[in-house]
Amino acid sequence: MKYQSQFHPEAFKGKVVIVTGGGSGIGRCTAHELASLGATVVVTGRKIEKLDKVVAEIIEDDGRAKGLVCDIRNEEQVRDTIAAVLKEFGRLDGLVNNAGGQFPAPLETISANGFEAVVRNNLQGTFLMMREAYNQWMGQHGGAIVNMTADMWGGMPNMGHSGAARAGVDNLTKTAAVEWARSGVRVNAVAPGWIMSSGMDTYQGDFRKMVIPMLGSKVPLKRMGTESEVSAVTCFLLSPGAAFVSGVTVRIDGAASLGTPIYPLQDHQNSEPYNGFHRAYTPDVFKENE
Repeated sequence: MKYQSQFHPEAFKGKVVIVTGGGSGIGRCTAHELASLGATVVVTGRKIEKLDKVVAEIIEDDGRAKGLVCDIRNEEQVRDTIAAVLKEFGRLDGLVNNAGGQFPAPLETISANGFEAVVRNNLQGTFLMMREAYNQWMGQHGGAIVNMTADMWGGMPNMGHSGAARAGVDNLTKTAAVEWARSGVRVNAVAPGWIMSSGMDTYQGDFRKMVIPMLGSKVPLKRMGTESEVSAVTCFLLSPGAAFVSGVTVRIDGAASLGTPIYPLQDHQNSEPYNGFHRAYTPDVFKENE
């Protein structure tokens, strides 16, 4: 089987795109879709084993990919990673800043180190990748960047550190879109809501047992999203079809960030998910609650 993308099969032919955090979840899915559309995909992350697995999958599907270990919080590693991509492939057309992470905790219990770690991972790491991509290549040749943020418009109770960082990414995206337009660089962001991704398996305790199983019922579309639904928007924003789109954050959340608690959501089954990822699998947390 092949990835069932909604885009032309040669939409990214000859292009080189970096996907951070490409060893699992949404990043893995996005890397697969881009490769299926002709791109040479460089997946980065901190664990070579996960990267090697994704690269092997893409090659098995007749795509082109390479894995590079990179901790996006480390300025030197980021600089060296961009340089290595340019040395091997001679260009950098797109950057997907997918890497990030957080842990659930109320504000009063988050230590300074814990807060800083989440901000460094989600905000500073995104900035470093953007800056080096621009300084080493895109500033002279143009390109497209898609950043990852989240549904933080109403605050993020129990994840205040992540909400602060993700809000920063939204503003950073807007600033870069203005400053770098002179170089032909477009910068946008995606804000996934509740997505059935492997990242859900990292949560434990009450959040895993009680919160995750009911998330779909809190969405107007009455379901959770798929990794493919995030990847499709990301690929569009990277594509020439979005040539006049810059500085926007696209919410991919089934309208969950809208509405009001006083308006009751009606039960229905009228929203069909799109799942073009032939190698997608259901996270364990959802199997436990079937």
